[in-house]
Amino acid sequence: MRVDIVVLLKAALMGVVEGLTEFLPISSTGHLILAGALLGFDDAKAKVFDIAIQTGAIFAVILVYWQRIRATLVALPTERQAQRFALNVLIGFVPAVLLGLLLGKAIKAHLFTPTVVASTFIVGGFIILWAERRQQASVRIQSVEDMAPLDALKVGLVQCLAMVPGTSRSGATIIGGMLLGLSRKAATDYSFFLAIPTLIGAGGYSLYKERALLSVADIPMFSVGLVFSFISAWLCVRWLLRYISSHSFVPFAYYRIVFGLVVLLTAWSGLVTWAD
Repeated sequence: MRVDIVVLLKAALMGVVEGLTEFLPISSTGHLILAGALLGFDDAKAKVFDIAIQTGAIFAVILVYWQRIRATLVALPTERQAQRFALNVLIGFVPAVLLGLLLGKAIKAHLFTPTVVASTFIVGGFIILWAERRQQASVRIQSVEDMAPLDALKVGLVQCLAMVPGTSRSGATIIGGMLLGLSRKAATDYSFFLAIPTLIGAGGYSLYKERALLSVADIPMFSVGLVFSFISAWLCVRWLLRYISSHSFVPFAYYRIVFGLVVLLTAWSGLVTWAD
């Protein structure tokens, strides 16, 4: 089995991009599309790779939250609070499964382009600015355990907006949660917990569905991507949890707007070929 070093380096870079952007409200899929376009790593197999390496980022979340996850699993048979917590995660997860199965193929075929990504980057940035401006007055839920099933369903429906590339799954759930009355900390925690079944499910389903594209020779590429995704996501999640305790998401909003404008300007001017 011949290993292509250039392909492995590209896989490592894509893994780092995935890990650093998956849990920030700036869209990992959007960054992966744009990074893939620049690296020439954007064929059908690369799109499966982009989804599959999200699993590495999820293992980082599981590691960071392991004590809480373990405590919930142990208490699940007997404690009402643990049962409500698990139910809320399940309720939030279901809409993404249903809409993903119904619309996933059409979205992948028509919306995975740099222009769509750039546009959603900019719109998302303005939504974050609006959400942060009204956040302080509207908080009614301080922790994930305080959420009602209806709150979980609403955040789960908002998560479905992230099927449009460039929206950001974490951005949709965190900012959507804040607009629905969750504190910044509760919205971020719930976003992380919701990511576990959502992204593992998406990665596993994508690998199964596109298995004809893959071969044993792809194992090194996927392994490198997963490892680099895991390491960078672990560092990013730990940093983000510290950051939100004393900062808002406003800098990410400005980043999204500027980044989106740069992509649109370079695409329209022909300065950079953002390959569709």
